Amino acid sequence: MEKTAVTIVMPAYRAERYIGEAVASVLAQTCPDWELLVVVDASPDESAAAAEKAAAGDPRVRILRLPANVGVAEARMAGVREAKTAWVAFLDSDDAWTPEKLERQLAFAEKTGADLVFTGSGFMDEEGKRIDRILHVPEKISYRELLKQNLISCSSVLVKRELMLRYPMRLTGSRAKGRMHEDFASWLRMLRGGAKAYGIDEPMLIYRVSRGSVSGNKSKAAAMTWRVYRNIGLSLPECVYYFCCYAVRSLKKWRGLRK
Repeated sequence: MEKTAVTIVMPAYRAERYIGEAVASVLAQTCPDWELLVVVDASPDESAAAAEKAAAGDPRVRILRLPANVGVAEARMAGVREAKTAWVAFLDSDDAWTPEKLERQLAFAEKTGADLVFTGSGFMDEEGKRIDRILHVPEKISYRELLKQNLISCSSVLVKRELMLRYPMRLTGSRAKGRMHEDFASWLRMLRGGAKAYGIDEPMLIYRVSRGSVSGNKSKAAAMTWRVYRNIGLSLPECVYYFCCYAVRSLKKWRGLRK
């Protein structure tokens, strides 16, 4: 295999229903120079077997089994630490990519000097049926604008590995697991530290909307966003201001998705 350009990190927990589609979308990438790390987070189901079946013996796909369940953020970071490439990308086990995603992002990063490249999103339901809705993204986003609404979908991200190691998706204590959007906090810290984030306004991520997803639970998602603001050190007045911005924009986003 030629020199690997990017490591794709795919956390997997109770993922056997959808993970085959996610892996297949990686195999279909027009950029062939990747490695896929499927990080099985001590899953009690057949997630690993389903991923191996979908990979069909492709040596670019590796399974990393964690001995204990650590949650999605720590599972992603386990994959980042295992990676040896300059770039990492994330793909959740129930989402999918369009075939040109990685090739377009790598070329765009080289052209712009970006540290992080994200894309727009299309949507599908639990059965994989496409929903007539697109989440648009700006060409570039600043720290202050990102505070108002997280437009960086984790499954769309291509980011420099050294930045992920410097600004990890981190938890503080076992009770913190699942209590905030750890990826959102990482993007904010990166941008506050001077990283450049650019968007490609095309739906190269196909995000699965499920009844059990965090994003499907609006009150829980709102509470997690508030915790992000507090976690990164915003003052109470700043939290209130940006949370109001978030609430208005999120309402518009999800109303549009339901249409």
